[in-house]
Amino acid sequence: MEKQEFRAAGSLAAVYLVRLLGLFMIYPVFADYSRHLSGATPYKTGLALGIYGLSQGLLQIPFGLLSDKVGRKIMIVAGLIVFACGSAVAALSTSIDGVIAGRVLQGAGAIGSVILALLADLTTEESRTKAMAMVGITIGASFMVALVAGPIIAGLVGVSGIFWLMVGLAMLGIAITQFIVPRPQVLRVHRDAETVPALMGAILRNRELLRLNFGIFALHAMLTASFLVVPSLLHARLHLDSRSQWTVYLPVLLVSVMVMVPAIIVAEKYRRMKTVFIGSVAVLAASQFMLAVGSGDVRVVLAAITLFFIGFNVMEASLPSLVTKTAPPAAKGTATGIYSSAQFLGIFLGGVAGGWVHETAGSGGVFACSGGLALLWLLVAATMKPPSYLTTRLIRLDDGRSVEADSLAAKLRELPGVAEAAVIAAEHLAYLKVDSRTFDAARAQALVAAAAARNP
Repeated sequence: MEKQEFRAAGSLAAVYLVRLLGLFMIYPVFADYSRHLSGATPYKTGLALGIYGLSQGLLQIPFGLLSDKVGRKIMIVAGLIVFACGSAVAALSTSIDGVIAGRVLQGAGAIGSVILALLADLTTEESRTKAMAMVGITIGASFMVALVAGPIIAGLVGVSGIFWLMVGLAMLGIAITQFIVPRPQVLRVHRDAETVPALMGAILRNRELLRLNFGIFALHAMLTASFLVVPSLLHARLHLDSRSQWTVYLPVLLVSVMVMVPAIIVAEKYRRMKTVFIGSVAVLAASQFMLAVGSGDVRVVLAAITLFFIGFNVMEASLPSLVTKTAPPAAKGTATGIYSSAQFLGIFLGGVAGGWVHETAGSGGVFACSGGLALLWLLVAATMKPPSYLTTRLIRLDDGRSVEADSLAAKLRELPGVAEAAVIAAEHLAYLKVDSRTFDAARAQALVAAAAARNP
């Protein structure tokens, strides 16, 4: 990447990081904290933990579309202000209902899609994949850091202090956005990074993408439901309060990463993605049933938690890759936007349903329901088609010349390694789905240049 592109990617990844850190820090300590709030019940605790996913899932696509009209930075700053207000409401609340209201506001600052759109504005087609990867790595890293840091920080300043920390982090995000993130010269609609409303119907009818959307929905529903009961389980079996449980999460996460890396290498390099995928879902299901029937044995509990995070981390790395491989080349942004919304709605359902089941059937019921959801996911995943292992490539057309879009797309599809091609003349871009082992980028670029030369 060019220096300016690297600056854009790094600073926007930092904005993502400061927002997600606080949200994830709450997970391992909130169930214990909520018991001291007036009006708290297991159901309302689950609602408070998961409800930010509802407002986030419903508003992230509208936020992105609005940013096309009023500006990216304006929407990012506005979203961070809303997030900060929600964090302050939660910090000041002594009742569970007040925390629920604060969590709704936190989710309403749905800036994820806007960050990706701004990143696309600030990077060239050639560098965008690397820039998006930087943001993706940041999201994964923030989750793992937060699970360890959350209990430690709660031990120092309390859970209300974490909410106040979120306010400070939001202010830091605003400062980064205003003073470090470059300002784009032109706002464009990027089909590889943004949701296009006209394409949503086709994406929602794509069965392979629906399978992946169900997967991320189920994964985060299981995660949220599990954190309603795992902290109390660790307290009962290991005599660790929620603020000391980082001593469990740290080694578990390290082991999960040590397993995840070779699993992803096998999946991608040796093209065993479906095998790794189905195996990981089976591991997730096994972990939940182990917790449902063996929670009285500390060895079973630790083994099950480790298995869960192995499966979780493999899925977190695999699912976005599968979405980009499966989506039509000119609709990758739309597919990713819907996928992300499914993730947040899964967080909401996991909190609400997990809280209700916890209240009515206890912790064993929560794990049994999560295991049932994982088995349903396993059935859905078993019927998936093997992924194509194709990647998306963008070729910019000469802005000053017109081309015959359909004719050029047909010729591009005839090139070795090109599986799909769509030319959007109004955007001066050709979107390709290619096999990187046989695709010749220089030959494709020459074909595009020749087509433009015939249409001065």
